[in-house]
Amino acid sequence: MAARLTDSRRWVAPWAIIAGLAVAGCGAAGGPPPGVPSAAVESVGPLSTVGPEVAQTRTELVRVLGTRNLVLQDSAAAFRPPEDARFTSAPRALYQVILPQAPTEGFIVVYEFADPVTAAEAATAQAAYLASGPAKVQSPFGTRHILRLVGSTVVLYSWVPEGAEDPRQPDIQPALETLGTGVPVPS
Repeated sequence: MAARLTDSRRWVAPWAIIAGLAVAGCGAAGGPPPGVPSAAVESVGPLSTVGPEVAQTRTELVRVLGTRNLVLQDSAAAFRPPEDARFTSAPRALYQVILPQAPTEGFIVVYEFADPVTAAEAATAQAAYLASGPAKVQSPFGTRHILRLVGSTVVLYSWVPEGAEDPRQPDIQPALETLGTGVPVPS
């Protein structure tokens, strides 16, 4: 496609013409033209908020991480680990251990279930999912997943030991291993 000149004799790049047509094609309807997929992503998170069980688990997280001088904070980051279907629909809270040399690491997700039995069943399914091919594709090579049951909540932390950027990062796993009951993730 050749470049075009406008009436005022300015050069208009071909991509600008295509972009203008694409924007014009969206029109007042607010969406893309028929047959063109939308770039917007639908929310996949739960519609409900977490309850007091998650607050109790957070208190326990602060305690066990504090034994290693690690600080936990609430997070509003757009972070979602590989999840089994039960986990994608469960209410959840996202926290992050403060790691100054690795500010995009240290995420801990707490999922809430109806009761301890349901939480244990979901955690077992999540462990199997994390060992599956689809979950392995979603995680960097060498990722270690820590899955813990605390009452009716499940705590999930994933990290890559060989890729730890902050010297405090290796202390998170042993601290979490003192929390609740562990759910082994098959290799």
